[in-house]
Amino acid sequence: MLWLALTGCAVSHKHSVPQTAIRPALDADQTQLVDSYNRQADAVRTLNASVQMTPTAGSAYSGVIQQYHQVSGFILAERPAMIRVIGQAPVVGTNIFDMVSDGQTFRIFIPSKNEFLVGPTQLERATKNPIENLRPQHLLEAFFWTQISASEPVILEQVESPPSRYYALSVLRGSGSKLEIARKIWFDRSDLQVSRLQIYGPGGRLDSDISYADWQGVLSPNAQGNDAPATAIGKLAATPLIFPRTFRIARPQQDYQLAVGITKLAFNSDIPADRFSLMQPAGTELVDLGAGQQEPRP
Repeated sequence: MLWLALTGCAVSHKHSVPQTAIRPALDADQTQLVDSYNRQADAVRTLNASVQMTPTAGSAYSGVIQQYHQVSGFILAERPAMIRVIGQAPVVGTNIFDMVSDGQTFRIFIPSKNEFLVGPTQLERATKNPIENLRPQHLLEAFFWTQISASEPVILEQVESPPSRYYALSVLRGSGSKLEIARKIWFDRSDLQVSRLQIYGPGGRLDSDISYADWQGVLSPNAQGNDAPATAIGKLAATPLIFPRTFRIARPQQDYQLAVGITKLAFNSDIPADRFSLMQPAGTELVDLGAGQQEPRP
């Protein structure tokens, strides 16, 4: 019954700092924050984006794009679990990597290595070869959020990290005395937009740490947006189709760090199924990560 004592309570972390150093903060309660998050989670059905991707040194991506500081690319995604990510070399536009996931299996083609990687999406063990830790579905969870259901225990915190202030919603799983954290959602109180999403595995293991910035309006087939910065949602009124233009994705268990900047974005347009198809090119080496074996394929 631990969560009964915690759910709905606000925990405040404070530090003594000059009042002038703290940014003005907007107010919201737990119900408003959950509603705002769920509206955003429900707003996006498909995504079609042009992006700039910057790997962190030592990460899985840096092993693929080691000669480039930044690469261009495209991301296609459709709920619940379809995603394709293509990274291209600057100027010449040749593919550096091409990867897809359908929620069951991921497939990754790396032309410079002449390798075609396949494996089950639930395969999360890290390998000594950083390239084999690439997973397209890890980007999917940054774009498509899981809604907070009414049955999930939630704890609200107020966190002060001068000059910023945050609300943090911790979403729990389990029951009775066996509760553990599943997600932690951070809202920047300067505008009440989500600024960070942390996703946890069993035993409180941090699997994903995703930061968001530069929320803007988006053009879609069903609504008109604009490229001006999104206005503050002080009273958390519904603001249709806004989306962050900057992501930073960290996967500490797989040495996975990647910054993604969106340069062009469209929502909720139909995407043909074949856009998510990736077949093994002839003459490449098949690397079956699920089996832990490599076998050549003509």
